[in-house]
Amino acid sequence: QVQLVESGGALVQAGGSLRLSCAASGRTFSGYAMGWFRQAPGKEREFVAYITWSGGSTYYADSVKGRFTISRDSAKNTVYLQMNSLKPEDTAAYYCAADPMSYSSSYSREGTYRYWGQGTQVTVSS
Repeated sequence: QVQLVESGGALVQAGGSLRLSCAASGRTFSGYAMGWFRQAPGKEREFVAYITWSGGSTYYADSVKGRFTISRDSAKNTVYLQMNSLKPEDTAAYYCAADPMSYSSSYSREGTYRYWGQGTQVTVSS
């Protein structure tokens, strides 16, 4: 079992930045790729970003490409999402998720992930 706890969500003005963290605990974190998803009110949860176990490859939704950066510190069992140039449409609950594979081509699909955090709220005001 892997427990994931997100933090770092806040209210921020458009154009601002936030860094979300996802701390993993429980059984070994080793070998897991990680993803970030978000869900806005009244909308389905959507893929945001993905990082392989090695950290050597990252993938992003088109809507956040060039503004968001996913990274990981395996020594700290933590994954980060640096969000810059935030827009009101980035407002959502953000979730991290653990993929038991070191890389999955289906990284944008929720079913790829075995463990999910409870989410952290990001609100971007205009």
